Amino acid sequence: MTIKVKLRQKAISGSRKSLYLDFYPPIPHPETGEPTRREFLGFYILEKPKNPIDKQHNKETMQLAEQIRQKRENHINKPEIYTGYEKEQLKIKERGETNFVEYFKALADKRKASNHDNWISAFSYLKNFTGGVLKFADLNEKFCNDFKEYLLTTKSNKSSKTILSQNSAVSYFNKVKAALKQAYKDGYLPDDLNKKVEPVKTAETQRNFLTIEELNQLIKTDCQNLLLKNAALFSALTGLRFSDIQKLVWGEIEFIKGQGYYIKYTQQKTKGVEMLPISEQAYTLLGERKAATDNVFAGLTYSAYSNKHLYQWIGAAGISKDITFHCFRHTFATLQLSNGTDIYTVSKMLGHRELKTTQVYAKVIDQTKRAAADKIKLEF
Repeated sequence: MTIKVKLRQKAISGSRKSLYLDFYPPIPHPETGEPTRREFLGFYILEKPKNPIDKQHNKETMQLAEQIRQKRENHINKPEIYTGYEKEQLKIKERGETNFVEYFKALADKRKASNHDNWISAFSYLKNFTGGVLKFADLNEKFCNDFKEYLLTTKSNKSSKTILSQNSAVSYFNKVKAALKQAYKDGYLPDDLNKKVEPVKTAETQRNFLTIEELNQLIKTDCQNLLLKNAALFSALTGLRFSDIQKLVWGEIEFIKGQGYYIKYTQQKTKGVEMLPISEQAYTLLGERKAATDNVFAGLTYSAYSNKHLYQWIGAAGISKDITFHCFRHTFATLQLSNGTDIYTVSKMLGHRELKTTQVYAKVIDQTKRAAADKIKLEF
């Protein structure tokens, strides 16, 4: 059945006439689903134009209203004549009513391991800021900048007494930017809002590391969790992250005659494929070789319980530094640079995509040299 769409006028205050579309037979209302015959356009014309400006206003308004009437009639009766662009714009308008917070949660649920936890933390702050509801149509630069300011000033969910750290704010805001980028690709946003929004600036952090003497002391010190001890020392000898050590399988470890042992793996964080040479000492920490699909460090988990064992082991070795598992990776980078390995090689061994990421360790070396130089003092 063909639906007729007429442009009609209704007298309103101020000697004006409101313009609306009249449908016959009625069509479902886009929000309620109930049959309706009217769609007000939000335009008006002057009942008695007094001058050329008023007449021009009436003329342009009627032309625009007629264009809308024509499109609505085509959309209802002949949807096939709509251009691809017009159809895409209609889809974007419909998707604009979708809840961005729920969309963000769906993206978070697709992540794995520690990356999933980071996304869920970001979701928690986004939900608190928005109340759990934010239409895509309401997303703009102002919202993004307001949320950025919120992250930089809000209390940490872990402790109501402390402000969320800047680098946590960096991480969480980057997750929102990633979601905006994906939303643009998925057709929920008409523009790439991610490109218009500046990220939170990263604050320089103190990267704690162990000296070679402290590492040797840890080797001599018992740890209640031997698997954790071997994995930590393996990180110090290879520079591998916890996530990469945890998923390492025997099939990724190769021996090339005349060259030694290598690990061929895909980085958990960057997804980059790496071929990493490892020392004989590092290989001895792996234990008896098993099936290709078996995990090398089977049973290795990241938890408060395993962290407790790590802290107890560090303390028992007489080390007072604040050392986490990731510090063993810092230790590898710092000791390599201290012993003359060039920064480009260290960068490749760490799997960094950009050299500037590795340059942070060079700053640590400079500070260490300065501290060493200041230790020699003469009495003048």
